[in-house]
Amino acid sequence: MQASLLAVLAHPDDEALRCGGTLARAAAQGADVTLVCLTRGEVGRNTDPTLTVTDMGAQREQELQEACAHLGIHPPVFLGYHDSGRGDRLRQGDPLASINADPLDIEARILEVIRRVTPQVMLTFDPHGMYGHPDHLVAHRAATAAFSRAGNHGVPVQRLYYAAQTHEEMRRLQSEQRGAGLGVLNGLNPDIYAVSPCTVAACIDVRAHAAQKLAALRAHRSQTGPLSTLGTLSSAQLQPLLEQETFSLGGLRSPLPDYPVSDLFSGLNVRFHSISAGAP
Repeated sequence: MQASLLAVLAHPDDEALRCGGTLARAAAQGADVTLVCLTRGEVGRNTDPTLTVTDMGAQREQELQEACAHLGIHPPVFLGYHDSGRGDRLRQGDPLASINADPLDIEARILEVIRRVTPQVMLTFDPHGMYGHPDHLVAHRAATAAFSRAGNHGVPVQRLYYAAQTHEEMRRLQSEQRGAGLGVLNGLNPDIYAVSPCTVAACIDVRAHAAQKLAALRAHRSQTGPLSTLGTLSSAQLQPLLEQETFSLGGLRSPLPDYPVSDLFSGLNVRFHSISAGAP
């Protein structure tokens, strides 16, 4: 069976920071890598003063298309929900916001993609959505539910992973963000939003794909400009994010050969495209 990985995330740029290296690594191995994005990130703020944005959703869709090309993965699949925002920008009154959508409808749309791309591996956000963003929580719930139901639809996805940060990583990022006076992680409790080392089920070395991950991050110009948290980080501060990505375990239908694994496909009976076939 051809190796296939499906990532289910919420906004353009979610794929680059937490799992971009892993997606690029899987594609370089010869796996088919598909990204489902619930929204187009319409509520995002433009953090690049040199960039004129008249339609944030269209801008971020274009940015994600470019980022996927840098990572060597298939073009993104948009489910068409609206960005829910968060905090004082929470769109409770928007009927198309993901927080107001029927959860079973979201699951059904993800299942359509699962049937089409037949992944052995899925990944999404951890149960706390990395930092509690409402859309991240919706993506987590819908992806986990779709994984659970997939076996009933003839596609028994073997593994579900959650992108997760360790206590050490979160505290480091919080310290750096406090120094810059920015950051969505400030004020969040690592005991809630991060995981212990023993919870890390996959530790992926992405150093060989650091340039791709950085290019994907930079493709999201509206979100990684000089007024953003990432835009204030030095190369030294950014470097750890380009070296390793960690995941906790969401579900299994076959055993892991090791714990933690160093490859999301480790131990699975799959075949990869030949190198000559190139990235998707």
